[in-house]
Amino acid sequence: MALAVRAPRFQPRPASVSAPAASSSSSLAAAAANARPRAGAAVRTAAAAASPFTEATSSSRYRRDAWSYAADGSSKPAPPSSSDAAAARRDDEIALQLPELRRLLDALRASRGRGAEGEGGAGGLGRVALVGTGPGDPELLTLKAVRVIEAADLVLYDRLVSNDVLDLVGEGARLLYVGKTAGYHSRTQEEIHELLLSFAEAGANVVRLKGGDPLVFGRGGEEMDFLQQQGIRVEVIPGITSASGIAAELGIPLTHRGVATSVRFLTGHSRNGGTDPLYVAGNAADPDTTLVVYMGLSTLPSLAPKLMKHGLPPDTPAVAVERGTTPQQRMVFSLLKDLVDEVKSADLVSPTLIIIGKVVALSPFWVESSEHDALKIENSYASEAR
Repeated sequence: MALAVRAPRFQPRPASVSAPAASSSSSLAAAAANARPRAGAAVRTAAAAASPFTEATSSSRYRRDAWSYAADGSSKPAPPSSSDAAAARRDDEIALQLPELRRLLDALRASRGRGAEGEGGAGGLGRVALVGTGPGDPELLTLKAVRVIEAADLVLYDRLVSNDVLDLVGEGARLLYVGKTAGYHSRTQEEIHELLLSFAEAGANVVRLKGGDPLVFGRGGEEMDFLQQQGIRVEVIPGITSASGIAAELGIPLTHRGVATSVRFLTGHSRNGGTDPLYVAGNAADPDTTLVVYMGLSTLPSLAPKLMKHGLPPDTPAVAVERGTTPQQRMVFSLLKDLVDEVKSADLVSPTLIIIGKVVALSPFWVESSEHDALKIENSYASEAR
């Protein structure tokens, strides 16, 4: 059907000196008015806008992370405890990979006996908070998440944590990027576990920032389980998962009386990588169920036919949403049978969420897309008649 670019309700703060300016509401509205433009002009314009997320090209990310690559520092290293061989091995790994991180760890350990009584002081263990940051709009953060972020000593954050959220981290805190993208992990999951443990044992208040919700395709359960087994107190602060945040932004009810009786979240990633999605059971293709596919761009060409093979009607409404709830949001509405071609034509990029189900047709943007396509066909017939 059609691609649309929409300015969400959130308007970003003024950009920092080195950050690219965000698209204005007027330009986004103009792009929306010209959905599915000639030769994809508006598609390219929107795609070129600065990403709100911490991709590898983010100047904000590197500015905030610069400390971890510093060659000098004033903290005097403290020898690891000889009674804890596992901790010593972790220290060696940290020292080899991030010398400045090791200095921070040593400084925290040296101050344990001088801090205030209670958590993080007087030799006590620190804590780890697994915090969900939602789909991108910082105004969707919970008040509890903001308080924890502002009080952190060390923040480990993922690729899909928006730069606006990172701006909330206190000036005295350290940030460390541990993001993952398809085919590349800056840190293995095991390394992330050990980093969380090392700093919690040193008495730090550690915050693990994750896009969306930590316990929805965020591997938060693995981190929580590992830390709790080591005696570390873990707090989980939920975030608005992308399915809820983006569906609300588009006016799509995930369930609706008489239309959809259930909703199912699917991962578009294959456990072993590649382009073949995880097995889709027959009940995932239930016409009365809304399907929400996370991280499904690369596997969509395999997933869509599989859903139709299991019985989902080819004319089921669907939408793919890139960078939902941010000023760079783009939407492709289509019937399921055409979704792969439409997404490819629009050249959507990660992160993109896919919603499939009859409820998609309840969105006001579905009506606009349908009217646009009908007008386009009518104009085509009129031109041929002339």
